[in-house]
Amino acid sequence: MLRFSVLGALQILTATGPADISGDLQRTLVQTLLVSEGQPVSGEGLAEEMWGDAVPDNQANALQAHISRLRRRLRDLEPGRSSSRVTIHPSGYRLTVAEGELDAAEFIRAVRLAESAGPDDAAHTARMLGDALAMWRGPVFGGFSGGTLCQLAGARYEEYRMRAMELRFDAELRLGRHAAVLAELTEAHTNHPLRERFCEQLMIALYCSGRQADALDVFRRMRRHLDDELGIQPSPSLRRVENAILCHDPALTGGGARTPIRLQPA
Repeated sequence: MLRFSVLGALQILTATGPADISGDLQRTLVQTLLVSEGQPVSGEGLAEEMWGDAVPDNQANALQAHISRLRRRLRDLEPGRSSSRVTIHPSGYRLTVAEGELDAAEFIRAVRLAESAGPDDAAHTARMLGDALAMWRGPVFGGFSGGTLCQLAGARYEEYRMRAMELRFDAELRLGRHAAVLAELTEAHTNHPLRERFCEQLMIALYCSGRQADALDVFRRMRRHLDDELGIQPSPSLRRVENAILCHDPALTGGGARTPIRLQPA
């Protein structure tokens, strides 16, 4: 069994340790097949991903040579496998990846489970998402994004990472761990200054840590940033958090109970 990792530099994990894929074209080929999640990719699509506008004249032969090279490499890493992982279909080439073999797929599965969890599952959700976020070893593909298909997949994985962070922070706040997540929330808000949910969560964590003035200052700076960068005002949700802080709304702390902190429209 192999495990493929794209939440960081491309890596293939074997029973004896990690194995690298050498060469930019081979890495792009593997990444493209992996992010297609078991669906065939046309030869034209693979060629465009690998060579862009510099597709060689003998495109079909060049691609087939790289496919053959990849097959040999995977066979060497998994000698006990009876059939090749890379197969040809009428609509293109497919890389067989079983459940649990691709870190990005496992990460997305954890995020979706967290989205369906109830407020009483906060402790489990926080642990699960903490473990899922620990899968990330760096930028998707190690920053080697390849062509359009890989870039779109990378953006999709990154959006799931942001969602996982939001859900984990929500769970930690429900558990009353306001001070414990302040540093991480501050970093998240600093790195993603236009993502309003991080701002809301940071304001709530500061307020619940006895730092009302700092929470309101975060809102004022966010309002200026939204106006300067996008020419818009804070969302109704963000304004509700500001108003709740000004009014000392007990919903911010769950009225002393460890309940979800998400203010609803009046």
